[in-house]
Amino acid sequence: MDLGSKAGKHIQLKETYDRNTKIYTYEMKIVKVVPGDAGGYRCEVSAKDKCDSCTFEVTEQADILSSFKRADAGEDEGELDFSALLKAKPEPELEIDVWELLKSAHPSEYEKIAFQYGITDLRGMLKRLKKMKVVEPKVSEAFLRRLESAYSVNKGKKIVLSVEVADPNAEVKWLKNGQEIKTSAKYIIESDGNIRTLTINKCSLADDAAYECVIGTDKCFTEVFVKEPPITITKLLDDYQVVVGERVEFEIEVSEEGAHVIWMFEDQELSRDDKSSKYRFKKDGKRHCLIIQEATVEDSGMYFVYTNGGHSKGELIVEEKELEVLQSIADLTVKSAEQAMFKCEVSDEKVTGKWFKDGVEVQASNRIKISHIGRIHRLTIDDVKPEDAGDYTFVPDGYALSLSAKLNFLDPPKIHLDVAGNMVSQNTIIVVAGNKLRLDVEITGEPAPTVCWMKGDKIVVALQFIQERGAQVSSTLIQVISLNHNKNLFGFCFLGYLMERKKKGSSRWTKLNFDVCESTTYEAKRMIEGILYEMRVFAVNGIGISAPSLNSKPFMPIAPTSEPTKLTVDDVMDTTCSLKWLAPEKIGAGGLDGYIIEFCKEGETEWHPANTDLVDRQSYTVRNLPTGEKMNFRVFAVNVAGRSPPALLGQPVTVREIMEHPKIRLPRELRTKFIKRVGEKINLVIPFQGKPRPIAVWQKDGQPVDEKKVGVRNSNVDSILFIRSAEREHSGKYTLTLKIENMEDSANIDIRIVDKPGPPTQVHVTDVWGFNAALEWNPPKDDGNCEITGYTIQKADKKTKEWFTVYEHNRRTNCTASDLVIGNEYMFRIYSENLCGLSEDPCMSKNTAVVPKTGQCAERPPYKEKDMSCAPKFTAPLVDRSVTIGYSTAISCSVRGLPKPKIIWMKNKMILGDNPKFLMQNNQGVLTLNIRKPSTFDSGKYTCKAVNELGEDEVECKLEIRAQTLKTYQYVCL
Repeated sequence: MDLGSKAGKHIQLKETYDRNTKIYTYEMKIVKVVPGDAGGYRCEVSAKDKCDSCTFEVTEQADILSSFKRADAGEDEGELDFSALLKAKPEPELEIDVWELLKSAHPSEYEKIAFQYGITDLRGMLKRLKKMKVVEPKVSEAFLRRLESAYSVNKGKKIVLSVEVADPNAEVKWLKNGQEIKTSAKYIIESDGNIRTLTINKCSLADDAAYECVIGTDKCFTEVFVKEPPITITKLLDDYQVVVGERVEFEIEVSEEGAHVIWMFEDQELSRDDKSSKYRFKKDGKRHCLIIQEATVEDSGMYFVYTNGGHSKGELIVEEKELEVLQSIADLTVKSAEQAMFKCEVSDEKVTGKWFKDGVEVQASNRIKISHIGRIHRLTIDDVKPEDAGDYTFVPDGYALSLSAKLNFLDPPKIHLDVAGNMVSQNTIIVVAGNKLRLDVEITGEPAPTVCWMKGDKIVVALQFIQERGAQVSSTLIQVISLNHNKNLFGFCFLGYLMERKKKGSSRWTKLNFDVCESTTYEAKRMIEGILYEMRVFAVNGIGISAPSLNSKPFMPIAPTSEPTKLTVDDVMDTTCSLKWLAPEKIGAGGLDGYIIEFCKEGETEWHPANTDLVDRQSYTVRNLPTGEKMNFRVFAVNVAGRSPPALLGQPVTVREIMEHPKIRLPRELRTKFIKRVGEKINLVIPFQGKPRPIAVWQKDGQPVDEKKVGVRNSNVDSILFIRSAEREHSGKYTLTLKIENMEDSANIDIRIVDKPGPPTQVHVTDVWGFNAALEWNPPKDDGNCEITGYTIQKADKKTKEWFTVYEHNRRTNCTASDLVIGNEYMFRIYSENLCGLSEDPCMSKNTAVVPKTGQCAERPPYKEKDMSCAPKFTAPLVDRSVTIGYSTAISCSVRGLPKPKIIWMKNKMILGDNPKFLMQNNQGVLTLNIRKPSTFDSGKYTCKAVNELGEDEVECKLEIRAQTLKTYQYVCL
């Protein structure tokens, strides 16, 4: 608790200052310590931004002997008399808050109060009292329009700060963080009438500061926030396909140097702070790189990079290190006693391997030699023999790979003919006619020779020959057969295709398939939508891989959109159903071509299209539906890639028109009197609802409207009443009635067409005295169909006939013209005024006012005192008002009465009382109620009541608080 507010007789505070030692001394004195003063105390000292404190304890020791003394016992006073303890305790004095007393006292009484309550430090008291008094800030009117609270601008753009001042000659200073701004190429200060502007060109981060506009002692503040433009990625990530242990470097280029980027692997952010991480980050101007020194299989996946204006992704495929065959072994054909050498070359020098012949490992010998020099492996066979022929295979150690070739032993064909016993002479065989001849001929040769039997110079066409490869013997049986010509085809088996892809503009190709694809069609996956790709194809056979095909034309993978959102039923009729929906959340690079709507009956599975052509808008009315059936609907979004997933309704829709009660939604401005001037256009749009379409009927003062004077147009949702040129006869009470069978609704609209009023009547001068003349008149016969708001009185000297205005907006029907010139004769004319303006013609006074010259005696009529007592009477009523929320307003009226009446203000028949929000004023009978910053709760009916002993009178008005219309100031940043 702050003891400063308790200073007085009981607690006294004192402050002293020694100029020599420059030491402040603070004292607190407690007069007549009571048990309640015991406890902990703390003294705090603060200066600018520093603060210090110290604590101490106060304890009170009770005087035990004083409890045993007699008190107020007279002659029986003694030590052992306890009767005084039983007497009633004196009532404690009420504590007075000295500071509240000083705040409400006049300054001349400060010294008296300080002396009375024991305050010795008068200077400290005045300082504390000054701080306690709340000084209301002065409201300066130097600025008509101040700066906004804050502005924002993109880096490198231009911003204009503008204020409007009341004095066009006022000098304005612009400050930035408290420092005055001088005109330069960057800062341009301009003055145009009441407008003062500060233009900042090419805003940088240094311009992000607080700015002030100063006129004299008045200031207005704002803050300027400079936003950096979003960083975009100009060069996207490439896909990489490497083997284990290779170096990978992902690279991008951004639009600005020094940009902050975030690298991510799948869903995990890659941090620069982790020293144990195998990732290295490199930044060179606009280039940003992510480096993996030795890639492993675990590094395979999708890598992402993000900036505040975009993102990119690239795929990394890490394969197990494969052994690449640089040169395969080939088939050999050798002759007897020649040398055969198989040779192959692989990519790794350290790889060893084994040679096999027909599945049996080949062992080195004097004739067979096996060598390994660098990447080349050789198998050499000297003095080739027939048993060396066969299939030879080289298998590298540790790899699922084998290289095979065949060794062919070449031996010339040889015929071993044995015709012993059947030959008459050499190579002659004799056989008896009609018998069969079987001739066994042994044929040798490697490879197996082709046998051809001939008779003379012609090939035998009626022979059947049997060739047994194992024995290399051809047996021929002569029968009647046809020749089957055998062609020997040489070549290798075709295996299939390999495909690769790359992003357009990149030089790095990525494999699509690792297993050979035998088909001529292939579906590529894991591609990024909206990115251009190119492809190429390799053919594969038993020898190896062909050269790549030509690159395909660049293409872009496109996916269907997501399903449309928020599908709802807008309206249902007997045979139609109106649907509406929103665009898909994800559209993609393929764009959106339109929508397809389908429907089917509940319980069926066959869907029927509702539209043949794509629908561009996000609504559609399905027609020719069976009445009373329950129907399901669904909507597809369509683009180049095809249809999206369907958007379905939550439940079936019954095709039947819904009966809805008619209801008129009367606009707010038509709920009170609708006032228009003569000649203006009237176009009233009254929205309503109801199903089926209601019948709308207009009436004026209970009679159908004359369609020759008033136009009416009706639609399904509103009714329009229009008048091309309003006349006074169009005023009246218009009623709109809606009917649906036995249901109806109606609304009344009070239309008032106003015009300028006629002139006042019977203007005459009632009295002339001194330099003054009293005038009276009667209101005009034609008020222009609205209230008379005042009168304009003019005077003219009868000699010059120049008219001068005496009063404007005079509300009474009488006035006093002052400052008349002695010896002149004056005539007067009066205009009446209403909402449309002044009357066309004035009314001239019937008589004139002659101001007599001094020196002439004028006989005054005997003075007869008039009794001015009267009951309260309001001479000017309250007027209905409509104001904007948050802006202070006032309503006024005037009253007369003697004795002075008592004024009571009420809201909705409830007395306002001393509510600080309402300020009530009475100035010479003009009553004003000021409402500070009204809200919607302040709307209602306000009543002013005047009461005196002769009677009472009251007037009322209606106050409407409408929502504030925001004004948007647009600052163009160049």
